[in-house]
Amino acid sequence: MSADTAGFYDDLAEHYHLIFEDWGRSIERQAGVLGPLLENKLTQRPLKILDCACGIGTQALGMAQRGHSVVATDLSKMAVRRASSEARKLGLDIQFHVADMRDLSVLHESDFDAVLVGDNALPHLLTDEALSQALESISIRLKPGGLLLATLRDYDSLLSTRPTFQGPTFYSDNETRRIVHQVWDWDQNQYELHLYLTWNSGSLWTSKHYASRYRAITRAELTQSLEANSFKEIEWLMPEATTFYQPIVIARKEDHSAH
Repeated sequence: MSADTAGFYDDLAEHYHLIFEDWGRSIERQAGVLGPLLENKLTQRPLKILDCACGIGTQALGMAQRGHSVVATDLSKMAVRRASSEARKLGLDIQFHVADMRDLSVLHESDFDAVLVGDNALPHLLTDEALSQALESISIRLKPGGLLLATLRDYDSLLSTRPTFQGPTFYSDNETRRIVHQVWDWDQNQYELHLYLTWNSGSLWTSKHYASRYRAITRAELTQSLEANSFKEIEWLMPEATTFYQPIVIARKEDHSAH
């Protein structure tokens, strides 16, 4: 993860919602899957949740709407600004901070019941060391027995096929039409993602290009790093079981006081 990653999301923040057919419905749908997964494993209410890759708020807003106490951070200043604005529009009380998930020391609190890392954010960590730093930082913020929930692409499958193109996807509503597609340039177990957004406003068409680098982290690699950073009860949930658009991993921070 680098300044390039922050720049990618800074540039994208204003238009990020255009990636979704209906961003509001996506917020509701994601919370409808991720919320119960946490709520069924953690008994206290409301949950104290940290979203440490909040973007423009897709998961943080939905969790707050379910009544949970949410703190949200992101590497991108512009994404945090957009998420904060969206929370105010919805009347949600969410604390937002700019922070790299590898160093969450900007937060004045810890003992979170759960930490979320959604929308394929972990694969921005391009080395084993960076991934370990993030998991250690997350673990420090979790209370003993707390849960990490992350979602990421199915890289076990993608590494076998190495797709170079995704989309195009066409969206249309009463006012605009949109075209979303991606080009992937592979380099061993990493790829440069090129995201293209094209949309119309009246008779004017606008096209934008955004690029960022990802690492194709396999389930075995992430499981190994989680175990090395004091997580246990690691559970992978695949889309066919959850209806969620990405695989989900849930892991529990070890409670050494219980031994």
